[in-house]
Amino acid sequence: MPGRNQQFVLDALTRSERPMGAYELLELLRQEGLRSPLQIYRALDRLIEEGLVHRIESLSAFALCVHSECTHGRAAFAICANCGRASEVHDPALERVLRRIARRQGFRTKSATVELSGLCEACAHR
Repeated sequence: MPGRNQQFVLDALTRSERPMGAYELLELLRQEGLRSPLQIYRALDRLIEEGLVHRIESLSAFALCVHSECTHGRAAFAICANCGRASEVHDPALERVLRRIARRQGFRTKSATVELSGLCEACAHR
């Protein structure tokens, strides 16, 4: 069960139509009593540990995990360069390819996030 600050952050990400940065979250949640970036980052770290949130490195932002079949620490995102929306995608074939690559390299994967950048269907047809 998320703590108070984690719940505020989780609710904000749930309402958002796109990934949000820590400072965006802080600005949004100041009215709830969150005053320091450290409070936001601690809440995000805990939510990531619980598998409820993903970090999207290329955006320096965080997104709500929307797939119940999400493997902790593994996700793929299709990120629209125009509107900023990020769709979480899961594909067992991609999981197998990533495991095979890691195995060939003798690498033990802690996490894997694939980020596709381009235009979403709505923006591509504008």
